[in-house]
Amino acid sequence: MGAKHLTPEDLADREGVPLQTVYTWNSRAAGPRFMKIGRHVRYRLADVIEWEDARLTGDPDGGAAA
Repeated sequence: MGAKHLTPEDLADREGVPLQTVYTWNSRAAGPRFMKIGRHVRYRLADVIEWEDARLTGDPDGGAAA
């Protein structure tokens, strides 16, 4: 079984953004890595998760002192 691939529609639903935003990310290289399969764009789930993780902000420990 291969890796899960998302469509642009899937990504828009996952991120809660309009589909046009996903296309804008693609054209500006601002979104997750994507592949072209023929004329179709697909995103590997692992790449989407990596892209999301890179955008996390704040202290992962909730500000607790070590």
